[in-house]
Amino acid sequence: MSDSPRYQFDVVVVGAGHAGTEAAAAAARVGARVALLTGNLDTVGQMSCNPAIGGVAKGQIVREIDALGGLMGQAIDATGIQFRLLNRRKGPAMHSPRAQADKRAYQSFVKCEIERYPGITLIQELVDDLEIENDAGQPRIRGVRVKGDAVYSADAVVLTTGTFLSAVMHTGEAKTAGGRAGEGTSKGISGALQRAGFSLERFKTGTPPRLNAKSIDFAATEEQPGDDDPQPFSYLNAALDVQQMSCFIAYTNEAVHDLIRENLHRAPMYSGQINSTGPRYCPSIEDKVVRFADKDRHQLFLEPEGRQTNEVYVNGISTSLPRDTQDKMLRLIPGLEKAEIMRYGYAVEYDFCPPDQLQPSLETKGVDGLFLAGQINGTTGYEEAGAQGLLAGANAALKLKGQSPMILTRDSSYMGVLVDDLVTRGVDEPYRMFTSRAEHRLMLRQDNADRRLTRIGHEHGLISSDRLRRLDAKESAISNAMKLLDSRRVGNDSANKHLRRNETTWEEMCSHIPELEQLDGVTSQQVIWDVRYAGYIARQQIQIDRQRRLADKKIPEWFDYTAIPSLRTEAKQKLAKIRPLSLDQAGRISGITPADLALVLAYLQGPSKQKASSEQK
Repeated sequence: MSDSPRYQFDVVVVGAGHAGTEAAAAAARVGARVALLTGNLDTVGQMSCNPAIGGVAKGQIVREIDALGGLMGQAIDATGIQFRLLNRRKGPAMHSPRAQADKRAYQSFVKCEIERYPGITLIQELVDDLEIENDAGQPRIRGVRVKGDAVYSADAVVLTTGTFLSAVMHTGEAKTAGGRAGEGTSKGISGALQRAGFSLERFKTGTPPRLNAKSIDFAATEEQPGDDDPQPFSYLNAALDVQQMSCFIAYTNEAVHDLIRENLHRAPMYSGQINSTGPRYCPSIEDKVVRFADKDRHQLFLEPEGRQTNEVYVNGISTSLPRDTQDKMLRLIPGLEKAEIMRYGYAVEYDFCPPDQLQPSLETKGVDGLFLAGQINGTTGYEEAGAQGLLAGANAALKLKGQSPMILTRDSSYMGVLVDDLVTRGVDEPYRMFTSRAEHRLMLRQDNADRRLTRIGHEHGLISSDRLRRLDAKESAISNAMKLLDSRRVGNDSANKHLRRNETTWEEMCSHIPELEQLDGVTSQQVIWDVRYAGYIARQQIQIDRQRRLADKKIPEWFDYTAIPSLRTEAKQKLAKIRPLSLDQAGRISGITPADLALVLAYLQGPSKQKASSEQK
């Protein structure tokens, strides 16, 4: 072992999917020398499941990743084949961008960016073990060991292993070791985590069949074109010039449902072959038929996977039914009667590390310097993975520089909601982001992510000064427009009040105040929403200020909850397990009541506080 080749880096990132690539890029932007290790260089940034980025709440996350300098927004802008802004008829808090990707072009774009990224060394290696040493009783990461017994030494490691930990794929009764079709599994890391004292659990996810477009009768389906004015994800792009491809909508029917019911005994989730929990909000077609027995049809989206392929992703029919049943099922669907399956659907069962073992920085509580991001934390989705990767990578590099971690709050971003939900509440099913999870979603719109986060990113070394100057210019233009609206009149009203009316157009405002014509479309839209939602935003700000007062009441790491005599046993156990950093976070732990918080606050402020503090010294 002493003769093992050793390579020294500041940060090692394990896995090069959506979490790993964002983690490596973020750590490099902060200034770390990064080794990005992947078992297969040909799958860097690969879209393992659906060929799309964004969607409800997920689109907001992608905009936030971009506002912090991440890769995902630029990648989808460069390789998208259809762009849509969802929920246009609803208020701006519900607007969510979504784009179909040319999945091969997307993967190639990300791989190329990583290959030429300053500070990143991309290497094909299979990680077998973690190098952990005890430093005065505190376990610390010291690197990773790969097949062939080489060691990559680093004082910070980010694990982004996706669905590959002790993974098993299921298609009917058939089982194959692997986390993705055509690829293997990783058992060494699971064992290393367990030896280090981490608890692991099992989740499952699934994927639908892919069809050959030449075998689909698109005339029997409903066409779904992209928007006439495709909107970019990245704030670096003012507009998109793209030839868009249509998606198509098909439907299941009672004949399909009857066939599924007849074959449920052969479905791994119902035969007992799989006992793990799957995603509630992205269920398999088997689950849909059972759980929604009153529905006579389910919607399917036929999504092209790229410009240079005939492969079509059938969104909405994820399944692990046997191959022969998948063949029969698809041929009962109008438009798919002659469908040729290019890849069969399957389920994947894999290990994950329950995220209540993490700090809000995504560093593990058990091993100093070890960070986890992506599906290893019990989440699902490219966007959720990318967000965690960016934060974990940035915080790994910041830790090595002796700086405080970048912890985003629930009122600052969906990324903040995501991480807080994970580390404070844990997961009992694969976590997916929804707008309903954010209590301040009117302030967390997809259009203002740069105004919320880019300055924070610059403070932590993620954003260049040039990009900050672009934000400053935008903020200045918005401020000047608001001053004009406050100082001018339209009829008997102030211009500001006149713009609050839904029927008032920007063109009309420009006719009264010609100086407003200088604003571009993106900036003018910000002004409109700032004006029209000012009252609602002010009320949300009052709630936020109240929460921040609780957040300011810090709970020391050494705080002994068992010493509070009147505190319920359940509360003592949960608080001791999560170790909240503040009363605000403590209040979001499942099962913690206002009475529990009052007792903790009283104890924090009482004589015992001084006694405990002196004992720690």
